Amino acid sequence: MHTRARGNIAEERGCEYLRQSGFRIIDRNVYNRFGEIDIIALRDGVIHFVEVKSAVSYEQAIHNITRSKLQKLNRAIQAYLQQKQLNLDYCIDALIVHDETLELIENITL
Repeated sequence: MHTRARGNIAEERGCEYLRQSGFRIIDRNVYNRFGEIDIIALRDGVIHFVEVKSAVSYEQAIHNITRSKLQKLNRAIQAYLQQKQLNLDYCIDALIVHDETLELIENITL
């Protein structure tokens, strides 16, 4: 299966997982000059910027979240917050999709 198609399926599954976990999906696949934000969700007054990663193995998916990726994501988030004029608490989460397993890792940092 093509990488982008696999990514789309992972994001769909991720959105459903987040909804079932009490999140409200605000936006998806937001692009700006700094990069892409996969899923933007809200729960308990906090905005969660969710990076979805799927790979052949769990370890490979985790290792695909690099320092460089997080730096680009953070710049994209700042641009999004400024554009939408949002002043809410936020965090960056990773949603790892491997086979039939989904794992949300909240508040990942640099």
